[in-house]
Amino acid sequence: MTRTLAVLAALFFHGWLIAQSSDVIKPDSIKKELTATEIFTTLKVDGHLNEAEWLLAKPAPRFIQIEPYQGTLPSFETEIRVLYNKQFLYFAIVCHDSLGKKAIRATDFKRDFDFLQHDVVNIAFDGFNDKRNAMSFATNPYGVQRDLLAFDDLYYDEDWDGLWRVRTSRNDSGWVAEIAIPWQTLRYPKFDKDSVQTWGFNMYRNRRLTNEVTAFSEYPRSFSSLRMDYAGILSNLKPPPPKTNIRFQPYLLSSYDHYKGFDSSVKTSETNYKFGGDLKWAINPNAVLDLTANTDFAQADADRQVNNVTRFSVFFPERRQFFLENASLFGVGVSQSFDFSGGSMRIQPFFSRRIGLDDAGNPIPIDIGGRFVYRSSKENYGVMAMRQRGNDITPATNFFVGRFSENFGKQNRIGALVTVRNRPDVTNVVTAVDGFFRLGEPHSLNTMIIHSTSTKDGGKGIAGFAQYFYSTNQWKVWWTQTLVTKNFNPDMGFVSRSDVIGATPGIIWYYRGKQLPFKKYLRAWEPSISPELYYQASTGKLVERTMSVYPLWLNMQSGAYLGYGIIPTYQRLTESFEPLGVVIPSGEYNYTRHQVWASTDPSRKINAQLLFTGGNYFNGKLSSTEFTLQIAPDPHFSLTGLLSRNTFVKVGTPQTTATIDLYNIECRLALNPRLQLIGFYQRNSQNKEYNYNIRLSWEYQPLSYVYIVLNRGGFQTVQGKALAETHVIAKVSYLRQF
Repeated sequence: MTRTLAVLAALFFHGWLIAQSSDVIKPDSIKKELTATEIFTTLKVDGHLNEAEWLLAKPAPRFIQIEPYQGTLPSFETEIRVLYNKQFLYFAIVCHDSLGKKAIRATDFKRDFDFLQHDVVNIAFDGFNDKRNAMSFATNPYGVQRDLLAFDDLYYDEDWDGLWRVRTSRNDSGWVAEIAIPWQTLRYPKFDKDSVQTWGFNMYRNRRLTNEVTAFSEYPRSFSSLRMDYAGILSNLKPPPPKTNIRFQPYLLSSYDHYKGFDSSVKTSETNYKFGGDLKWAINPNAVLDLTANTDFAQADADRQVNNVTRFSVFFPERRQFFLENASLFGVGVSQSFDFSGGSMRIQPFFSRRIGLDDAGNPIPIDIGGRFVYRSSKENYGVMAMRQRGNDITPATNFFVGRFSENFGKQNRIGALVTVRNRPDVTNVVTAVDGFFRLGEPHSLNTMIIHSTSTKDGGKGIAGFAQYFYSTNQWKVWWTQTLVTKNFNPDMGFVSRSDVIGATPGIIWYYRGKQLPFKKYLRAWEPSISPELYYQASTGKLVERTMSVYPLWLNMQSGAYLGYGIIPTYQRLTESFEPLGVVIPSGEYNYTRHQVWASTDPSRKINAQLLFTGGNYFNGKLSSTEFTLQIAPDPHFSLTGLLSRNTFVKVGTPQTTATIDLYNIECRLALNPRLQLIGFYQRNSQNKEYNYNIRLSWEYQPLSYVYIVLNRGGFQTVQGKALAETHVIAKVSYLRQF
């Protein structure tokens, strides 16, 4: 163990020394400034800048290029102007393009769309000027909305939905976005009447046809525009004094439920009616109280099945709106980054899917709950309490989570978290202390130590991690060290591996030098090495070792990519496990896997992605293929098909040869961003079960919805009995803001 870690440390240190020679762009000492202009009329937001008031607004300074040529002038100009009155902050964004409508890329009308598939403009505010927090609002050329909250450019509330309006128009010289954001949606400090405010501000545009990213204020391309220490300023703002802001959203629901295969104690079918709702009270610019009663998530996107061939639990993301808001405050932990850096270990002491869902993802009713959150430039804290209704399997359960963090220095933070899961037979308590330290523009350290205890068996355990990143335009270097003891049990959290000590260093080289060939098509060569070692914490023995080496990873100018990796693997199974019904006995295994990643330009009307993993697998062979094809001739219509195929050859005991397919088809029809019909169908050849979800969504006024949902879920019990549930749901919600 010591020798292996020493080799990894030497590899990491060598990469770190190389990386130190890379320059990092520093934030400008003189901030780029955009001046807002006050008006005393109300504008019609229609995507056409016909009002005379827009002639009064001062234009922004010229944008600067982030991708592909950092610091150069843009190939296509972007204009931005800002007006405001007592109700709204208005933005006019003009995206010039010599190809006009022909250059526009957009594949669907999904809210919180994938920015890799669309032309996009994104504006971000730092109303408190703490250079840490950002409110982000984005749109595409068809007026589809994407919004989120960001904290230290590390944690994101990606599914936060703000109340704002946008309309767009497209013409032969580009496209125009006209945006109106109510002051009530924004967060800014209290101030004296008639005082003038200046906020941190940035904006970026991606012209998706050429993948050219330009920004109002320059930031390193290895970061995002939400690193607010790189932001410019938005000046001459006179917002109204913050006032009490209440959003009330009741709902009424009717459902027809049909059950097949259950025992006689379960009704074959029944009709139900349900009433409930949420209340959000922005007590002041820093504090928000959320209350929910008889909570329902019928409109939430359903989970997709996954055929898992690893020994570790699959992490399904949260999809329910109530839990998505302020998730970044409570959901601290360690996990793999979007570019696969940082290692595959996930430790998260609080995971909201433990509330209101069973282990199979089936809903358990929530009677009542509440959440209070306070955020400021100095400190952040919050509490959440929920009451989950009992059923035949699980008694009524109370959930509590509390969080506190203190900011200090330049984007540093220390904090604590506690979770309590209480039911009549057992109480589970988890406590954690964590810290995040920005050690300079490219350096960061994220760390946490966690303790769990349970009253049922008196079991106690600890877990912890320390993760260091060095990130520049040329290099990304990391080391993640993790520990999870055998008895660690976070009933309200998620841990991907238990009873392990993990070491996962790695390095990625972003090469765009003169020796790079075919620069018309090829943007970067990004080879990487990422070893992962896991030792059993209770014995100190090596139980897992992988050495992922990617000599080939090519990023194209279009956004397409091609990668190849080789992964020598050692596994010591302390007990048998059954991937997709194939029994693999305990023992030691050495084998090598190969991976191929490929994608066409994801913004094209027809695009495809492929992930193929093949080679040896324990005592046999396994080929795993995931192929996705999307056809989107127009953003009003999108059809996506996915085939996941696993082919075992002489694996396990007895040596099993089998092919298991999982099919998925998803279709989206949209009249506009507010009226959409979405459906998906899945079928698994392993158990012949199929699921589908069809959802009509109409946003008849901002954040007020009518949903009609048809949902079927099929599954098998441990004994192999097939069960199915079918639900037809009609739901109406109404948002009123006071």
